[in-house]
Amino acid sequence: MLIRVHPGSGVPIYRQILDQIRGQIARRVLAPGDRLPSVRDLARTLAANQNTILKVYDQLAAEGLVECRQGDGTFVAESGAPLKRSECRKRVRETLGQAAVQASLFGISSSETHQLLDREFELIDGRQSQAAGDK
Repeated sequence: MLIRVHPGSGVPIYRQILDQIRGQIARRVLAPGDRLPSVRDLARTLAANQNTILKVYDQLAAEGLVECRQGDGTFVAESGAPLKRSECRKRVRETLGQAAVQASLFGISSSETHQLLDREFELIDGRQSQAAGDK
């Protein structure tokens, strides 16, 4: 499971993690039955507070996307309905809107912003390809 946290972003870390896990479930990167990292392990990996990760897992459970099994861990729910495409697009649009405002405030042009976004996709694709090769 690949999650990237940007502490300097205007989006709270809790929300960044929550949205990324939701997205991975929606795209079936995380399939039903997949085990999520423990709260402690994910907090250590992301240099986040354990309570933040616990809050994320609790929210995902409330949405029916994951199941928390006492003593066994947290798993992607078998019956969890993935997000509709329209909801995914809405969330991405909101995030990109925030990025566009921030880029504008910092004087970064539209073309440079596109280049930065393309670079982020390249990094994600490279990590996912590397992870698939490790299996």
